[in-house]
Amino acid sequence: MNIKEQNIARLPRWMKVPLPKGQNYSRVKNLVANQKLNTICVSGNCPNKGECWNAGTATFMILGEKCTRNCKFCQVHTLKPEPVDPDEPIRLAETIQELQLKHAVITSVARDELHDGGAGHWAECIRKAKELNPGITMEVLIPDFRRGNIALDTIINEKPEVISHNLETVKRLTLEVRSMARYEHSLELLAYVAKSGLIAKTGIMLGLGETEKEVINTMQDAYNVGVKVFTLGQYLRPSKEHYPVKEYIHPDVFKRLQEAGLKMGFAHVESGPQVRSSYHAERHVIV
Repeated sequence: MNIKEQNIARLPRWMKVPLPKGQNYSRVKNLVANQKLNTICVSGNCPNKGECWNAGTATFMILGEKCTRNCKFCQVHTLKPEPVDPDEPIRLAETIQELQLKHAVITSVARDELHDGGAGHWAECIRKAKELNPGITMEVLIPDFRRGNIALDTIINEKPEVISHNLETVKRLTLEVRSMARYEHSLELLAYVAKSGLIAKTGIMLGLGETEKEVINTMQDAYNVGVKVFTLGQYLRPSKEHYPVKEYIHPDVFKRLQEAGLKMGFAHVESGPQVRSSYHAERHVIV
């Protein structure tokens, strides 16, 4: 990608977004706070928060806001997690109902200290959301559960329309960027999801030092195991303690990669500097 030395402290013009505001934005913000729910929108400092919240959507983060892993790209805190909240599934379902969502996205921190990695709680959240919101479609963005197919089956059996698990970066950089996760293991998980008949989805961040060829190879690896939806977005460094941004990728490159992915055979490729895993997620069900 022609990595160049540059002043990465200054965002290029295409990375700048307006400050979030609006009546619907405030409504979602207040409702999530009142229900004591976490969102990756806030925990991950997503640049699309204003757009999504004004559209009445949010990506809910279950199982607390403290993660047992220490990925070098992630803003979520790495601390000893609090006990699982048994009331979270019903609060989540009620919030989805109040927001009148037709499509919901749920993610979570990694909970490696739990015997099932939190899969049972995941299943209860999906079940309650569907019971209280008949007809809703759902995407779940899951951790790897330490490669446990039993845990995966627990999620698959609840039949969310889309199961997403992010590769996060290319194979060469995985050990540098991700904590405990392995590139091949993530591909195995995605293949297992695809074989279940549900939509398998994944994505990576750009600007970590990867080459365009490596990105294409990663997309091909994902397609080969049955992934239908692929997302590409710009990595933004949460703090000076996190992995450095090596490059801000130009929108033309994102466009070129999107076209390559569609030609490869993906049903949907979401690609752009501001794209995050759940951006336009409702469009990924119809594939």
